[in-house]
Amino acid sequence: MKRVMFVLLLCPALVLADGRRYLDTIPVFWRTLYPDGGSGLYCGARFGSRDRRYNIEHVYPMSWVAKALRCGDRQACRRKSKRFNEIESDMHNMYPARKDLNRERGSYPFRELRGERHVERGCDLEIDHRARAVEPRPAVRGDIARAMLYIADRYDMKIYERQRRTLLRWHSDDPPDAAERRRNRRIADRQGNPNPWIDR
Repeated sequence: MKRVMFVLLLCPALVLADGRRYLDTIPVFWRTLYPDGGSGLYCGARFGSRDRRYNIEHVYPMSWVAKALRCGDRQACRRKSKRFNEIESDMHNMYPARKDLNRERGSYPFRELRGERHVERGCDLEIDHRARAVEPRPAVRGDIARAMLYIADRYDMKIYERQRRTLLRWHSDDPPDAAERRRNRRIADRQGNPNPWIDR
């Protein structure tokens, strides 16, 4: 038994890759990727470590995953579906975001909106509740696109053709920078796989 535990401690990727769960991944996410804080996905503002205004945003919404897997609501899916747990805990789809903006985005798809109606001054994020759509700032459109395309490809999740075209354009217009590639390597070290949309 001691030998098995020793092996698991030496190979953290094994812990996450086999039967991983989101609630167990949360501390790993913060400790591995943002131990000293970082920048929020939607507004780009800096946050410190343990900033309670921030939580984890799943770029590809988990409500879409639950609907695709037909496993019920999020809590039911966590109890019943190993595949849901695997997708929910995949750190390539997880980014820090302000809780209020995470909640306001909900599960709206990303696209470009007419006009410039920012959610607040100094934050280039637009949310149109009537159109049920979100336009993120240009600096993270590529990051968002690569997370969405990764989930769709790896787990055979649906993205409508119109949105896929937008995401592919964002991927091309905003290629991975050094910080995104560094984050990708850190996730691969812990989780056992990189995001090929970043590696290409």
